[in-house]
Amino acid sequence: MASSPKDNQSKIETVRNAWKTLAPDKSFGGMTLAQFEAAIAPSFTTRQQLEELDDQRTQLLTARAGADEVSLSKVSLVVNGVRADPNFGDDSGLIEAMGYTRTSERKSGLTRKAGSSKPPAP
Repeated sequence: MASSPKDNQSKIETVRNAWKTLAPDKSFGGMTLAQFEAAIAPSFTTRQQLEELDDQRTQLLTARAGADEVSLSKVSLVVNGVRADPNFGDDSGLIEAMGYTRTSERKSGLTRKAGSSKPPAP
């Protein structure tokens, strides 16, 4: 079973901390502690870059939400302008092309349940 990135980070930090605390002057695996720390540095650098990208993504999502709010208010102004324009109006093809339902295409909303034409029982 593959280890998760968090498990990997924990293992790397545990080995580094134990070595640093208990045997900082010893060499293991053909490396000094300084050489080992240089070799594992990309693991921490990459994690830091990912955290920064996550923060940037969060910031961009917030900026997009604000921009969309402004844009949708402008859309509302345009749609209401088309509805109010005597050459187009609420029943125009332009309104339909903008994704709205033309007045003449709207359903009445009245529905009848099947079998409800019978008078109620006395």
